[in-house]
Amino acid sequence: MIQRTISAMVGKGSINHNCRKFTAENVDPSRSHLNIEYCNEDLHEVYHELFDAAVERYNAKQKRKDRMIDDYYEKIRSGKQEKLFHEIIIQIGDRESCGAATEDGRLAAEILDEYMKEFQERNPNLRVFSAHLHMDEATPHLHIDFVPYTAGSTRGLDTRVSLKKALAAQGFSGGTRSETEWNQWVNAEKEALAAVMDRHAVAWEKKGTHEEHLSVLEFKKRERAAEVAELEEQKLSLETEVMDKEEVKAELDNEIADTGEKVRKARQKFEAAQADLKAIEAFAAEHIRDPEEWLPEAAAFEGAKAYRKRIMPLFKKVVKLIQPLYTALVDIKRKYRQVSDRNRDLEGRISRLHDEISDQKAELKLLRDEAQNMEYLKKTLGAPALEKMIVDARSRLWTEVPNRKRTRTPMMNR
Repeated sequence: MIQRTISAMVGKGSINHNCRKFTAENVDPSRSHLNIEYCNEDLHEVYHELFDAAVERYNAKQKRKDRMIDDYYEKIRSGKQEKLFHEIIIQIGDRESCGAATEDGRLAAEILDEYMKEFQERNPNLRVFSAHLHMDEATPHLHIDFVPYTAGSTRGLDTRVSLKKALAAQGFSGGTRSETEWNQWVNAEKEALAAVMDRHAVAWEKKGTHEEHLSVLEFKKRERAAEVAELEEQKLSLETEVMDKEEVKAELDNEIADTGEKVRKARQKFEAAQADLKAIEAFAAEHIRDPEEWLPEAAAFEGAKAYRKRIMPLFKKVVKLIQPLYTALVDIKRKYRQVSDRNRDLEGRISRLHDEISDQKAELKLLRDEAQNMEYLKKTLGAPALEKMIVDARSRLWTEVPNRKRTRTPMMNR
């Protein structure tokens, strides 16, 4: 049984390049007809399909126009919380072992084709809208572009874009800096590809990192490239955390706004209840006077029975007046207590939400500082050389790193 490595790396997501709307220098146009296009849907339409119903439900609950969402695609595109879509590139072997124009390359393409046809069913929360198998570059490889989404959210849209929550829904959660949800998912995908390879009598070759034939300089270069790739991986994890924290902060801001609106309405009811109470008290003061002022004197030689008969209609009139006033007074006092209690609860909730947002802001600052440190490192090493090192290292990292104990590169001070 032959052995081949597996590479899985984050792609740039250049849809025009993937569907060959332009030809790059590393593309052989004479072999472009061998490429396979599995799907190439308009991303706007995919967003309408996935999120329009959720946006409609969300907007129906909003009482302020500025809180409504006109275009969810534009909201994500112009925001900083999530990317519009993600891309993964999958490859078997390299140009030496699986050149695209060789028999081994054609076998690799057949395996990748079979793997791709099972991808969407295996990943229900990653909506694939563009997928291409390229045979016109050095080695056959897949570009898979997808929108990660989650359903059943209790805050904001009930169905929304979220890479972290989409992977969690598929069982990849609780990631660490060195073993993120993305890494867990990528490793599971490599296992799925390995299973397809096995059906074609190809074993997954998991190379070690110490190769005796490498010169000391070459070995150090590869080790450094692996470290850089790992730093990039950590940077991606940090950016994911930042986006998640910003999402939580935005939701808390919205909740504070909602709670503030409830407090405003509660105060209006409170003030209305106070006004009603004052009106009742004024009405009572005007109509309920001292009995001596309105009880008639008994006529000369008038008996008690006759006097009682004469004033009884007056008593009934007074009772009829007092009963609804008393009932209204009791009801107003009950509502007054309810509104007061509700007002205190809302004020306490706003205070707690402000404290929580302060904590989130502090944590966001730390995460942004770490992400910025990663950018400084990239600039220090040199962007052009570094980009090439990362691309080369990533293709080897997925096969080399899992077989050795990963040492975490020291992070710069937060």
